[in-house]
Amino acid sequence: MGTEMVMVHEVPFPPQIITSKPLSLLGQGITDIEIHFLQVKFTAIGVYLDPSDVKTHLDNWKGKTGQELAGDDDFFNALASAEMEKVIRVVVIKEIKGAQYGVQLENSVRDRLAEEDKYEEEEETELEKVVGFFQSKYFKANSIITYHFSAKDGICEIGFETEGKEEEKLKVENANVVGMIQRWYLSGSRGVSPSTIVSIADSISAVLT
Repeated sequence: MGTEMVMVHEVPFPPQIITSKPLSLLGQGITDIEIHFLQVKFTAIGVYLDPSDVKTHLDNWKGKTGQELAGDDDFFNALASAEMEKVIRVVVIKEIKGAQYGVQLENSVRDRLAEEDKYEEEEETELEKVVGFFQSKYFKANSIITYHFSAKDGICEIGFETEGKEEEKLKVENANVVGMIQRWYLSGSRGVSPSTIVSIADSISAVLT
C-alpha cells in the first residue's frame, strides 16, 4: 500500500485512513472565492469512502462518465443517503474564526431541513450544539476538521485538531442534522465545493467501471 501523501492544493492528505476498516481518498477539492480576480482558498477537502461499499450502494450509476455523475443531483443524493461509512476531512488554508464557519454550516443545514419540513425543536437543539462546538475555536492554518459518518445509525462524530492542542470531539446524533451536514459537502449542484463534487464523480465513475 502506498503511503505517499496526496497533495490537494499544497495540503497533504493521506491516501487512505483506517476507521472500522480502510477508507480510500475518493474525492478532493477546495472551498474558495474570487476577490478582484484573485482566488482566495479557504479549505482543502478530502472525502474517504470504501470502494467496495461504493460498488454495493451505487451500482445503478455504473457506466456513467464522471461528467454525467457530476451533473446528476440524484446521484449525490444517493451517495449522501447510502448506508456506508464516510469520512470528510477539511484542512484550513486561510485562517478563520470558528464562529464564521459554524454560521455557514448552520445556515446551510437549517435551510435544507426547512425545505424538507424537518426543522423541528430537536433539530434546532442539535444544530445549536454543533455551532457551539465551533463557536469558541480559532481555525489556524492547517487546523483539521473531521466528519466521521457512521454506516447505519445516523451518527456523526466531528473532530477538531489544531496545533498544540489535543483533538476535541463532538457526537451528533440527530439523523436529520447528520444527513444535511453530509449534503453540505456531498450534494451535487448545491455542494459547498464544486471541485470536490467533480473529483468524487470522476473517482466513483472509475470505481464502478
